Amino acid sequence: MSTPTGPVEPNPRITYRTAYEDEHILVIEKPTRLVSTPGVGHEHDTLLNGLMANYKKQLTNMGNARDHGMLHRLDKETSGLLVVALNNKAYDGLREQFEKRKIKKFYWAMTHKAPRDTEGVIRKSITDVVKRASRYTSTRTSRVDRNGKTAVTAYRVLHESALAALIEARPITGRLHQIRVHLNSVGAAVLGDRLYGPRIVRDASPRLALHSHRLSFIHPITGEEVDIRTQYPRDLRTTMKKMNLPRPELNPIKPTPSAE
Repeated sequence: MSTPTGPVEPNPRITYRTAYEDEHILVIEKPTRLVSTPGVGHEHDTLLNGLMANYKKQLTNMGNARDHGMLHRLDKETSGLLVVALNNKAYDGLREQFEKRKIKKFYWAMTHKAPRDTEGVIRKSITDVVKRASRYTSTRTSRVDRNGKTAVTAYRVLHESALAALIEARPITGRLHQIRVHLNSVGAAVLGDRLYGPRIVRDASPRLALHSHRLSFIHPITGEEVDIRTQYPRDLRTTMKKMNLPRPELNPIKPTPSAE
């Protein structure tokens, strides 16, 4: 995860929803089209800039060494849940859980169609592809590559219509664009994916139809289980209705996927 290497300017104009908060951690619901952390072209308009407006002392105290509390991030167009640490002990405890793959992340993906198997585990290695855009900037994408890094995604088809499918995906590893690349590789490209999807899916949704809807982990201080869930995002409900798919939180089915 690329992180800022200097001071992060607070920006109170950045908005987000707080799904959970205590003195040690936050769980934030990031809206779509908001970059997670500052970088070239987005020095002042990211989620971290917004967090700095409300938690500057805590996040500054952790500094660059602990990524200003940011333990992971979401792609710009992906919406949903992120966990943020507010002190060193919480950061270190959560970082250990991430490294040991004990934090469970679940996403809803609206896709062009369902994979052949209604549930399963995709085990396809992924490699980063870096293209230099200018002297100061570059773009990173991913592709399936047998010589790449291990990548594992568990999934299950929640609902399917003649027009699309709704999939719940759980990335066990954390590679760049992993869910998008893996689902595309099994014929289930995410609607609105203008980077990896075939032409038929690129304009099928006003934005990438991918939402991080659930985070489950052990609280790094109290040791209690934290399990935070969200509703299906409002800006995608019209597309979901057009695709004749039901909202997943209103139509629950069998237990969530696991690769263990």
